[in-house]
Amino acid sequence: MKNKTYFKGIFIFGLLLFAILFVLRHKDFFKSKTIYEDGRSFNEISNAESCFACHKLTKGFSDYHNPKIIGCASCHLGNTGSLNKDEAHKGMVLIPGNLSDAEDTCGKCHPLELEKINKSLMTTNSGIVAVDKFVFGESDTPNHEYHIRDINYSPSEKHIRDLCANCHLGAEKTNYGPITQLSRGGGCNACHLNYSNESKEDLNNYLTSNKKKLPAFHPSTNIFVNDTHCFGCHSRSSRISTNYMGLQETLLSADEVKNKKDFKVLEDERVYKYIDEDVHHAKGLLCVDCHSSHEVMGDGKTYLHAEQAVKIQCTDCHFKNKPNTIPFDSLDRESELVFLHRNYKHGDKEILVVKKDKHPLVNTFVDSIGNAFLIGKKDGKLHNIKQQSLVCSRDNAHKNVSCSSCHASWAPRCIGCHNQFDKDEPEAYDLLDKKYVRGQWKEYVAEFSSSQPALGVRENKEDKTIEPAIPGMILTIDKGSYSNKEIGEDVSFHRLYAPNSPHTIAKSVRDCKSCHANAATLGYGNGTLAYEFKNNKGHWVFTPEYALNENDNLPEDAWIPFLKNENKTLVKSTRTNFRPFNVKEQKRILLIGSCLQCHKDNSNVMRQALDVGLNPMLEKLSKSCVLPEY
Repeated sequence: MKNKTYFKGIFIFGLLLFAILFVLRHKDFFKSKTIYEDGRSFNEISNAESCFACHKLTKGFSDYHNPKIIGCASCHLGNTGSLNKDEAHKGMVLIPGNLSDAEDTCGKCHPLELEKINKSLMTTNSGIVAVDKFVFGESDTPNHEYHIRDINYSPSEKHIRDLCANCHLGAEKTNYGPITQLSRGGGCNACHLNYSNESKEDLNNYLTSNKKKLPAFHPSTNIFVNDTHCFGCHSRSSRISTNYMGLQETLLSADEVKNKKDFKVLEDERVYKYIDEDVHHAKGLLCVDCHSSHEVMGDGKTYLHAEQAVKIQCTDCHFKNKPNTIPFDSLDRESELVFLHRNYKHGDKEILVVKKDKHPLVNTFVDSIGNAFLIGKKDGKLHNIKQQSLVCSRDNAHKNVSCSSCHASWAPRCIGCHNQFDKDEPEAYDLLDKKYVRGQWKEYVAEFSSSQPALGVRENKEDKTIEPAIPGMILTIDKGSYSNKEIGEDVSFHRLYAPNSPHTIAKSVRDCKSCHANAATLGYGNGTLAYEFKNNKGHWVFTPEYALNENDNLPEDAWIPFLKNENKTLVKSTRTNFRPFNVKEQKRILLIGSCLQCHKDNSNVMRQALDVGLNPMLEKLSKSCVLPEY
C-alpha cells in the first residue's frame, strides 16, 4: 500500500513537472493568446463587455474565436462600456480583418502573421507592377521592388489600375457575405472568413428586414481555407485555379455554351472549357494541402516574383530515397497552432518538411516503416504518398528537368493581345481606388487556347533547370493612345514568354517525341516539325500553323525562330533568369528527336541513353542511323 502511494505521488509530481515545463516552453503562445496588453484575460474582457446585452445568444463562432473566450471587441472594437446602441457602436469595425484595420483587430493577437502578410507578394503585388512597368518601357528590369499602394498614373500604372489592381490583399472587403469567385482582397478575410448555411440565411434575413432582425449565426473565422478563397485572384493571369480544376478559358459567351456540359460559366460570366483536371484535384486535395501558411502568408521576407516565394517542390512529398522530416516537438509556433486547430493526432510521428526552407507540412507524417501519408484538409481523408517512380529516380539525362515539364498535361496559351487606351470611356473604373473615372486601358485578345507547355531554361548561380513556359505576352501596346497621340502613332511590340507552373499534373508523363520532336515545346510555336531524309541525309523542316507577325516575321505564337541565332540583346522573357533554348541546345534536343523517328521511347537503345547519357551511344551508331545535318 505504501509503495502504491509512493508511486502515485511520483506520478502526480511528474505530471505537474511536465505541465510546468510545457507552459514555460510555450509561454509566448499562452501570453499572446490569453492576455491583453493591460494584463486582463479574455474571459475578464468578455464578461465586462456590454455587447452581450444584445448578442449573448449568437452562435456559429469557431472554437478559438468564441466571444465567450475573447470577447467581441477584440475583433470589432467599439465602446464596450455603454448599453446605449449608438454609443456602444462608436468606433466599431463592422468587417474586421481588412489590412487597413488589421493592426487594431486581427494583429492584436496575431502580430507576427500580420507582419509577414504585409511583406508578402499578395499584399505588395511587387512582381506584377515590376513586369508591367518593364514591358511598358518605364523600367530597365522586371526586378525592382514596388508596392501597389504607391503607384500613380504613368501609362503602366494606369494600366495596372484599370486591369490588375483588384487582386491584392489590401483591397477592402466592404460588403457582408461569404467569399465567392468574385471576391478580391479583404486582408485576413480573404482566407479565413467562412459562412455556414445558417449564417448565410441569417445574413439575408438581416438585410431584407432593414437590419432589424439580428442574425443568430455569426460567420466563422478559422483556418479552414478552401479553394474558393484562392479562386478570385488566382483564376486570373496564369489562371492557376482554373488550370487545377481542368478549365481552359475561351472567348465564348454564356449564351453560346448554354446547356453544353463541357463548358463552365463562372460568376463573372467568363466561359471555360473542361480539359483535364490536375491529378491532385481529382483526389480531392485543396490548394492549402500543398501551399501551407508558411507560403501563403509569407515568411517575413520580400521577394521579387512568386516563384521565389513558393518553396515547396514535388520532391518534398514524392521523395527519391529518404524524406526530409522533423519531429513534432521541433515544430515552430505557427505550425503547432495549425496542428492544434486541425485537431491532428500524429504528434508521435515524423512530419515532412520542405527542403528549401525547412517549413513543415503538418498534414503529413511518416510511419514506423517509412511510408508517407497526407491528411486531406478538405475531408480528413488519408492519402498514401508515393515515392518517385524508378524512371524519375534513375534517369541521369533529365536531372535538371522540373517535374512539371514532364507531368503537366497542358498549359494555357494567350496570343494576339492588343492594349489601347480609350480616353472617352465614361464608365471606366479604377480598381485600386475603387471609383469611377473617365478613360480606361482596354485589352483585346485574339485567342485563348491550350497545349502541352513549351519549355525554357531557368539559370541561377547554383544550377540550370528546364521549366514550362507559356506565351503570356505576345502583344502590342499603343502607348500613344494614352498621351493623346494619334492611334497607332506610338506602338510597341513584345514577344515575351513567361515561366509557368501549370498545375495540370497528370500521373502519366508526356512521351519523348512531345519534347524532342515538337515545335511548340522548343519554342517555334504550333505547327508541323518533320524529319526528312534526302540522299542519306537528315533535315528538320518546320511548317508553322500561324501566319507571320508583321512586327518581327515570326509565327504569331512563336517564342524564337526555327534554328536561327538571335540578337542576344532582345528580351524574350518576363524574367531575367529565364530564357528559351539556344541553337546549340535546340540541336541537341532535336538530335534525340531524330533517334526517336525509329526507336520507341521504351526501346533498349533509348533506355540505355537515359542511364549512360547520349555521347556513349553515339560512339556505337548503326550504319542505318541518319543523324541531322544543319
